[in-house]
This record gives sequence, C-alpha cells and structure tokens, in this order.
Amino acid sequence: MSEQTDRRGRIRPAPENFLSRAQIAEVSAGRRDFLRKAMLAASAGVAAPAALAASGDPAILEKQVWGATLGKPVASDAYGLPSKHEANLVRRESPGLASVGGASVAFTPLQGLFGIITPSGLHFERHHQGWQDVDPAKHRLMINGLVKTPKVYTMDDLLRFPSVSRIHFLECGANSAMEWANTAVPTVQYTHGMLSCSEWTGVPLKVLLDDCGIDLKKAKFIYAEGADGSHQNRTIPLEWALDDVIVAYGQNGEMLRPQQGYPLRLVVPGAQGVSWIKYLRRIEVGDQRWNTKDETLHYADLMPDGSTRQYTSVQEAKSVITSPSGGQVMLDRGMHTISGLAWSGRGKIKRVDVSTDGGRNWQTASLGSLVLDKALTRFQLPWQWDGGPAVLQSRAVDETGYVQPQMRQLREVRGTRSVYHNNAIQSWKVTETGEVFNVQIA
Repeated sequence: MSEQTDRRGRIRPAPENFLSRAQIAEVSAGRRDFLRKAMLAASAGVAAPAALAASGDPAILEKQVWGATLGKPVASDAYGLPSKHEANLVRRESPGLASVGGASVAFTPLQGLFGIITPSGLHFERHHQGWQDVDPAKHRLMINGLVKTPKVYTMDDLLRFPSVSRIHFLECGANSAMEWANTAVPTVQYTHGMLSCSEWTGVPLKVLLDDCGIDLKKAKFIYAEGADGSHQNRTIPLEWALDDVIVAYGQNGEMLRPQQGYPLRLVVPGAQGVSWIKYLRRIEVGDQRWNTKDETLHYADLMPDGSTRQYTSVQEAKSVITSPSGGQVMLDRGMHTISGLAWSGRGKIKRVDVSTDGGRNWQTASLGSLVLDKALTRFQLPWQWDGGPAVLQSRAVDETGYVQPQMRQLREVRGTRSVYHNNAIQSWKVTETGEVFNVQIA
C-alpha cells in the first residue's frame, strides 16, 4: 500500500479501496515516533506550525530541474489536465455498492477540494442505466400537455434563447445513506461524496413554458423525462418550474459532460439529484402528479411504523467537516484550520457552528465570501489542537431557521431503516496519535 499525503500533510486514503482502521493504523505506524516526539517538543502556546529554517532546507537552497530547463510547449490541441502530482485526487466507486457499474455511484473527493465549485471532472456520478454520449444534432426537447402550442426544440433553438448562469449544489437523496445504521464508511468521500456544486448555464424553464403558452389555470405539475435507456422521470411542482428551474446545457463554463447529461439536463435547485433529469427529452405539463416509481417506491422514506413518506424532494440543511476528516492524520499539535461545507435546499446558509468536544460546546465558524442560494458554502474555524482526543462536528443553520439535527434526533423520527435524506450531524474522532476516524455520538 503506497503512502500519499494531501496538501495539508495528512495521509490520503489508498486509491484502490477503503482503508480500514487497521490499515490506517498500519500506514501510520512509521510516523508515530515522529508524532510522539513532535507532541513532546511542541508547546501548548504555539500559535502556528514552525517552518524549516531557510539555511537548512535544500528545496530552497538547491536549484531544481524545473528552474534550469526549458518547459513544455503550449498544448493547443489537448484538453487541459491536472498536475501528475494530483493523480490521487479522483472520484471513486464504492466497492459492492451496485452489481452493475451502469447503476452505481462515483463519489466526489470532498476532502481535497477548495472553495465551493466542484471541478467537472470530479463531479459525482449516479446512473440508472449507464451514461450516453448523445449526438446533440439529433437530440430534441418536446414540451406538451397543458400548453397552448406544444413544441419540439433542437439544441440550436435552445441556444438562441437568452441564458442564465447560477451556482447550485447537486446532492443525491441517498447521500450519507450508509450512516443510518453504522459507521463502517471511513472517509468523507464515501460518507458525503454524492455531493457537488457547479455553475449551471441554460434557459429558465419558465421561458420555455411561456413560449408554449402554459395553461396557468389548470397546470399544477410538470413531468420531466430523460432520453437514456432508463428514461428516468420525475414529477416537479409547477411553482418550482416557474421559479429557478433551468433547462441546462452548460456546466462550469463549458458544455455538460456526457456523465452529467450532455447535451441537456434539468437543474432543479434544492431538490434531490433524481429530480435533475439528465438527457432531458420531454416536459409534459399536467394537473396532477404522475406517481412514477422513483417517487412512490424509490427515493421515499421508510418510517418506523412501516409507512412510506413520499415526495420528500427538498434536501434539508446539512454540513460536514472535510478537513480534518476520516482517514486523515494530523502530523503535529498546534494551530489548524477546521474547514468544511454547508448547504440547504431551502435557501442560503445563515450560520455554521463547530464543536471540538462532541457537541457539548459550540463556536461560530466564519463563512466564505460566497454565500449563495441553494449552493455549497465554505466554512472555517481556527483550532489549537493540544494533542488530546477530540470529536469534531459541524451544525448548519439555514435562512429559514432550520437547524441541522443530531443523529439521535433524526432517528427518533425516522428510525434506522431509511435510505434517503440523512442530514444528521457528522462526527470525526481525533485520537492522540492524530488519526481521524468516523464515529457516531449517542
């Protein structure tokens, strides 16, 4: 097993699979002597890690090869790629999650990202029958139902309309599903990695509905359907369709990736990912729900009494600390920055509180410069680690006043047999050796 560290000096999970606690301990064994010596040498009053003296650092004293040779030419005929030194930061599939790759998930490496935008190449994937690379010249979008003039649009037609660009998060309803019953998943990539945030560009759905002459007296819902083999479909309330829903063809300044629905997908801000229909081919306007399988049987919440709660599309306020987080190792005591992400499907994040003692005491974190509606929000809190055990938690509060619940509070209402819509507070345990593990606090 190769040992690789992230930008913050913490061990990254091995690329091939999960790291068990035993494996993490094995990987870290060679560092423990260093950790113990560092802990003994460090003073509790140290405000920040000590840098190497310039006179003793060969990396600054010796000329490196990149400073003495001619660089590579402009790659004008290729798509730009990250540095080879960042090769470990990739999406990963959870082993055994699905028997068929076309119905599986690729998780975003939240632990290694900055800011709020997810690079398109690291955006999480979820497919119901694999992804397609659709020919845009042959793709069509039909709008029918309770409209005056049903229409069929080509991609060229859609590109003629004025566009909007908005930043929104996209989260699968099953994100954090494995946390309902246990804490077997060791890293934030697997606990929360069915989450990404992009700038989406396209035509507001309201513009197209107006273009077709929607019957506002009768219409109450729209039905969206994809063109891929699964013909994924979803009922969406009309008030959402007339608000901020986008028929999108762009993501992060370029056309959608095939894995994200190229050439056209529905963007439904704040709603679970299954509502964001990929390869969008049809929108029908109606006066009642279509009651499709993925809104009556799947993506519904099994309650303790055996009943099923349906149509819970909105992703409630949630947050997670991404650094330090499970699978990482803190190499020395002193000043660190606790950093993470918060989001809410009901609007903006108002506040994020952080605890280092398992929820007994809370401090208010600072929010990033971009606090947007239904988008990821970056938060940070300085933390002086004294080398003792700690349990790190974050708690989001959105602009409606909703407070992210503890796991026990959520289980009191939902039980332990649910799959979807787990927005409970996540806990990371920091041991005296600096190793970080996934735990749950009663």
